[in-house]
Amino acid sequence: MLYLATRIEQENVINHTDEEGFTPLMWAAAHGQIAVVEFLLQNGADPQLLGKGQESALSLACSKGYTDIVKILLDCGIDVNEYDWNGGTPLLYAVHGNHVKCVKMLLENGADPTIETDSGYNSMDLAVSSQSVVCPSVYFWPL
Repeated sequence: MLYLATRIEQENVINHTDEEGFTPLMWAAAHGQIAVVEFLLQNGADPQLLGKGQESALSLACSKGYTDIVKILLDCGIDVNEYDWNGGTPLLYAVHGNHVKCVKMLLENGADPTIETDSGYNSMDLAVSSQSVVCPSVYFWPL
């Protein structure tokens, strides 16, 4: 259906949201569907859209460690410091999932490891407290 919608230039369908505010791009990013992510972006999907809980396609990809999708989304110029309903950033989700490559990519693209969640902790705190292998990447990243 999305394919047909793109052929007749129905952008409202390609960016249509479900009851959680997720777009097809968000679902594809959350499930590691690289070809679908590329197809959607090539056909007008908006990578800046957020779900009802302020979730982004980038944060969803980072939480699962889908580095290829993270790179694609970063190349779209997405805000790497966008935070969701509880202050979680893509970097925080990458650290929580122990996804070292995602962490490095985010830091190289301007992610701020000092942004605090609503609970008052940040990505650096999480890396240290969880004794994560990403700890050196985050803790010793030049601010």
